[in-house]
Amino acid sequence: MINDMKFYVIGINDAPRPYLPPEVISIICNGRVFSGGKRHYGLVAPYLPEGSQWIEITTPLDAVFEQYHDEVIVFASGDPLFFGFANTIKRKMPDAEIVLFPSFNSLQILAHRLVMPYNDMRVVSLTGRPWPEFDRALIERAGKIGVLTDREHTPAAIAQRMLDYGYNGYQMHVGEHLGNPDKEQVTTLTLEEAANKGFDYPNCLILCGHAKARPYGIPESEFALLDGREKMITKMPIRLLTLQALDLPQKSVLWDIGFCTGSVSIEARLQFPHVHVEAFEIRPECEALIQENSRRFGVPGINYHIGDFLDADLSGLPCPDAVFIGGHGGRLKEIMACVLTVLSDDGCIVMNSVTSPMVHTDSHRLFNEACAELGLTQEPPTRIILNDNNPIEILKCKT
Repeated sequence: MINDMKFYVIGINDAPRPYLPPEVISIICNGRVFSGGKRHYGLVAPYLPEGSQWIEITTPLDAVFEQYHDEVIVFASGDPLFFGFANTIKRKMPDAEIVLFPSFNSLQILAHRLVMPYNDMRVVSLTGRPWPEFDRALIERAGKIGVLTDREHTPAAIAQRMLDYGYNGYQMHVGEHLGNPDKEQVTTLTLEEAANKGFDYPNCLILCGHAKARPYGIPESEFALLDGREKMITKMPIRLLTLQALDLPQKSVLWDIGFCTGSVSIEARLQFPHVHVEAFEIRPECEALIQENSRRFGVPGINYHIGDFLDADLSGLPCPDAVFIGGHGGRLKEIMACVLTVLSDDGCIVMNSVTSPMVHTDSHRLFNEACAELGLTQEPPTRIILNDNNPIEILKCKT
């Protein structure tokens, strides 16, 4: 693979014989090497010169780029800079020359069919991508969301996810085979209707509607509780101060160790939807709690792990830059030492310790000893008293 290359990247729609302007026709007639997906080849094959080479774009992409030399004419869907292949070229071959001939992207076409202004539309791609950015758009209560789909993240799967987490105040507009006069179809449905319907691929969709207001601080009485014990949950003011100590606006990955009801994980995702959350809990009965509470408060995307944290396989998880320890079973030092093996260089660890006016608890003592033994820098604790409850100290250390 060489970087002294030139790409012509031509955007097309789903029409059986897509319109190509004279300039593009001239480039194709003088071309020798062409590339695109299998579907693109079916659309443009009649335009290709006899004896030309076609390089199909499939995964792994590195193998595709190894075949590119000198000059390649690439066919892509819609606007190649809109979650498209031109972005891939820029990333993999930043020195290559790129000449673009864009078409409308599918979400633009769908908005045109609906005569819907789209300057205020939040755009999310689920094409070959996981859920986090879509979940974030929901949590942030975006009123208009354009979604690029794939064969796994279908309109039905998207509608069901929204219903599962209480986002039923939206209407779904689905466009199938946009640009193909023989197959194009635009349908407007409720989420309940969409969840039970099949759709032809390729398709895309626009969601319009609203969701209930996002709370800032959830009262502990609104959570599903472990055995109904309200004292087992982190109180709302303490919870919000804990998130402040974790410095989540500047962080990207939070680990919540000992999540119990999931209150800290859920509040973190609600207030900072950009943060990826991995939650750990040793008690199996807490799995149903975090599932119920996540749905109750409209918080998809929390990854939870049931079992002893010290026995967990952490190798495949994103490394945290913020860790909250909500429970440690007397093994705080071991847990902190384990966390330190994966914590990012600018990471922090926060925990809450119940104390009395005269003496620190074992948790505070263990935290101090662990920080000293592991070479962690402690910040001054924040001490809070709520009503008639025992004082709480929010403890924090950094690498």
